Amino acid sequence: MPHSALDLRQDAARLTAWLVDFPSESGTEKELADAVEAALRELPHLAVDRYGNNVVARTDLGRAERVVLAGHLDTVPIADNLPSRLDDGVLWGCGTSDMKSGVALQLHLAATVPEPNRDLTFVFYDNEEVAAHLNGLGHVAEAHPEWLAGDFAVLLEPSYAEVEGGCQGTLRVELRTGGVRAHSARGWMGENAIHAAGPVLERLAAYEPRRPVIDGLEYHEGLNAVRIEGGVAGNVIPDVCRVTVNYRYAPDRGEQEALEHVREVFAGCGVEEFTVTDGSPGALPGLSHPAARAFIEAVGGEPRPKYGWTDVSRFSALGVPAVNYGPGDPNLAHKRDERVEVALILQCAERLRGWLTA
Repeated sequence: MPHSALDLRQDAARLTAWLVDFPSESGTEKELADAVEAALRELPHLAVDRYGNNVVARTDLGRAERVVLAGHLDTVPIADNLPSRLDDGVLWGCGTSDMKSGVALQLHLAATVPEPNRDLTFVFYDNEEVAAHLNGLGHVAEAHPEWLAGDFAVLLEPSYAEVEGGCQGTLRVELRTGGVRAHSARGWMGENAIHAAGPVLERLAAYEPRRPVIDGLEYHEGLNAVRIEGGVAGNVIPDVCRVTVNYRYAPDRGEQEALEHVREVFAGCGVEEFTVTDGSPGALPGLSHPAARAFIEAVGGEPRPKYGWTDVSRFSALGVPAVNYGPGDPNLAHKRDERVEVALILQCAERLRGWLTA
């Protein structure tokens, strides 16, 4: 853990390294939130609030438009990939891509753009990488929705320096198949619940996902088994098997429609219990909004769909159009060899600064 205080005068790449070297796996973000809060309170142009391990800082300059810049402080579990290391223009380490490089941009802009052309709200929140009910942005939205009010929001999630519109919804469902327990030496006297899950796996293997086009962006859905549990001992025919499936669906479907689709897929597969364990709706791209068009024009590039779920969904639910834009590569998120290109961090910082000062 760093011993020095968080210095917001560093450039965004050095800030990224500092943040990466400050471990903050989901549920352990308090000390990093403390450091972020303390550093932001040193900036006289910002009003700072805190709720739990979530920190919100705002300008109040009376501008015609307010923009929210948001990012999560937590990472997935460390995989022997700390401390960070810089090698030939690439910064390696847990959280470099998802999404401490994005958080570094927020901090850099908070410190170095004291009089932006739009009022700014900076949101730093906890527990994004775990179950939806723990999500800090959700907690802030419920307790203090006025803190998140704005005309447009940017999630600094990894997008490889390209604008990614909207996000897909996510639904996790546990499918339970049953059997009759017996001694494995006399297996014919029982019914194997793991074998009974075969039709579920066959249906998954044959599944062909939709690829709908929304606002000119093609989303690619997916339905996959992500966990299977069954068996109690090496000499027992199991009487219970549970297969957890994750459905990533395009934002033209609502939560109920997504659930009905999953039920239809597994109809006739012998599933005895069907339990929803987690879910969050998607968000439509909203790229036709004037603020979104202005942002795309300022940062350049061709918008792409967001294949994962991000908290643009929460802003969409609050009536705030939002996009994803950050220097990290989404294909490297959560990987042991997670990394980010320093040049992209600096490029994003320059483009965002131009957007906020032009």
